[in-house]
Amino acid sequence: MARAAAVAVLVVAFAAAATAQMESCNTELPAVLVGNYSGLACQPVWNNFVLRYHQDKNNVLRVVLSTIYSTGWVGMGFSRDGLMVGSSAMVGWIGRKGLPHVRQFALRGKTSGKVVVNRGFLVSNDHDHTVVVQQARIYLAFQLRFSYRLTHQHIILAFGSSIPVNNKLTRHQDKTSFTFDFTTGKAFADGSFPYGLRRAHGALNLFAWGVLMPIGAILARYFRRMDPLWFYLHVGIQFVGFIIGLAGVVAGVALYNKIQADVPAHRGLGIFVLVLGILQILAFFLRPNTDSKYRKYWNWYHHWSGRLALFFAAVNIVLGIHVGGGDNSWKIGYGFNLAIILLAVIGLEFMLWTRWSKDSAPTPTY
Repeated sequence: MARAAAVAVLVVAFAAAATAQMESCNTELPAVLVGNYSGLACQPVWNNFVLRYHQDKNNVLRVVLSTIYSTGWVGMGFSRDGLMVGSSAMVGWIGRKGLPHVRQFALRGKTSGKVVVNRGFLVSNDHDHTVVVQQARIYLAFQLRFSYRLTHQHIILAFGSSIPVNNKLTRHQDKTSFTFDFTTGKAFADGSFPYGLRRAHGALNLFAWGVLMPIGAILARYFRRMDPLWFYLHVGIQFVGFIIGLAGVVAGVALYNKIQADVPAHRGLGIFVLVLGILQILAFFLRPNTDSKYRKYWNWYHHWSGRLALFFAAVNIVLGIHVGGGDNSWKIGYGFNLAIILLAVIGLEFMLWTRWSKDSAPTPTY
């Protein structure tokens, strides 16, 4: 009998908790927030987190994020691609002296030193922000101005149990990410973020444009005495590199369609390099004979467009590693690869000029 009573009490407790969770949007805001934050739409989004929001005709977004609170900090991040690195977050807490604190942080990395206070891409006025604790719940209220109407937005929620000291955030105790539709109030889990697709996009393009293509170019410039072997190796390697790079582009397009990442510089450079690569492929089929009067113009075009493609490809690889939040293994790996290629080019260029100074015979063109 006692056991049955205990079970009944537990069932009632769980039901009450569930009811409280469902009715959390019906809970009245603290009186201090009513003036600036009344009339907001409301949606439970994660565990005990409740999101109240409204964006007016001037694209000013008013937000009240609330959850159960005892101590520590809570934060809401806005991400351009669903990743923590590169996002900006509004974070609030009650300090050790009982004073409210709201700060914007730029999340530039996954370590505490790269979470920088008073930095980020969010546009706000500090006097519009406040933190209120009432009945064991914290209310983080802030206003942000956007240059566009928010629709689908990548959101990151996190909380930590330690009170920040000197605006230094401790590691989060838990976090989540999702896409929130500010027009319908629906949340979509970001748990299916295509990390494999992002990795494939980076690895394929790095191998194609960062390894194979430079090797093919080195063969064409410094090993022409190995005729006609250099030509077949050059053409074969560049074709294989282009096909692999094209696969990387396809992966990049698929990735963009999934996350709508706002990386115009990376995309623009990628398109430019792809166009140069296509022109190089077309140049192979339109190559004039060696005795043609147009051959020297073709050589000039082929050499310099190829060099431009390799240069901007290297720049875009570095940019891609940065915007993709690549860890140190990517940076060190590509840096080592780039250093080896540059040292090889310097050494081979020196040997080439030394040979040219001793041999007045012109080098064959291709």
